[in-house]
Amino acid sequence: MSDLLPEMKPMTALGGDSPRADTHGPVTLTEVTHLALASVQARLGAEEACRKRLSDLLESDAPGVSELVMHDPEASFWIGPDQWMIGAPHDSHEDLAVQLTTRFGETASITEQNDAWAVFDLRGEVAPVMELLCPINIRKMAVHTVQRTAIDHLSCFVTRRATDHLRILGPRSSAGSLHHALVTAMKSAH
Repeated sequence: MSDLLPEMKPMTALGGDSPRADTHGPVTLTEVTHLALASVQARLGAEEACRKRLSDLLESDAPGVSELVMHDPEASFWIGPDQWMIGAPHDSHEDLAVQLTTRFGETASITEQNDAWAVFDLRGEVAPVMELLCPINIRKMAVHTVQRTAIDHLSCFVTRRATDHLRILGPRSSAGSLHHALVTAMKSAH
């Protein structure tokens, strides 16, 4: 019977066996595949308790509006009122949503987001590229902040991890379109 089962192997959001990397001039775009993601939504009446548990996890205040908090191994950013996205290395946090559900208990609703988002790191001279893609004032966007914006008609999160490093999350179902828009802008900008 096992001879009839198809061989299953993981693939990236772009359909490859390994992450894709594209370089054009001073900019590199890399598909991020090593990330586990989960969203946290505070439950009604438990907002303060949820925020406290997130602060304890991050060893910092919970991210406020447009904030990104980096903490090894987790990072978190604000996605809406009393809502956050948490990312951690997939190898050590494959079951991130389960870990968070245990940690947050009845204070939050946790949703696994691993297969919902395509994630790309853009490094180098990022400002000219992003100016072609979206209305974010990228030159004034501070490190450790996040903006929700449209890129090629797709709702995306753009996090600034360093002056020369952006992480872009877009819908996994449109990973090819997002990748195409990013690479096209890289080529046009440089």
